[in-house]
Amino acid sequence: MEIKRDRGGSLMQKGYLQKVLQKFNINSDAKFVSTPLAPYFKLNAIVSPTSIEECEYMIHVSYASAISSLIYAMMCTRPDLSQAVSMVSRYMHDHDSDHWEAIKWIIYIFNLGYWI
Repeated sequence: MEIKRDRGGSLMQKGYLQKVLQKFNINSDAKFVSTPLAPYFKLNAIVSPTSIEECEYMIHVSYASAISSLIYAMMCTRPDLSQAVSMVSRYMHDHDSDHWEAIKWIIYIFNLGYWI
């Protein structure tokens, strides 16, 4: 965490958040989003991987690691992510590719260019 001393004073996690983007292979110029979670994400526990290919894909997804990275960022300097992180963390036990897309959407918000 960086502490920038100026008239406004600010805390920044730019380095950490860039490492999160790299860790989950998300290109830092991949998308630009302005909301922590899009309204079209309808997440529920009933949805589980339906095909063999999706099951194999989800085995290699580090969902819990992504959630913990988001929680750390949320607790330290990004309280604006709290509702979205709460939504996706409910499905740690049974998640599919839609849940993973929601996680990536939340991580995309790191691309905004401002750091709280």
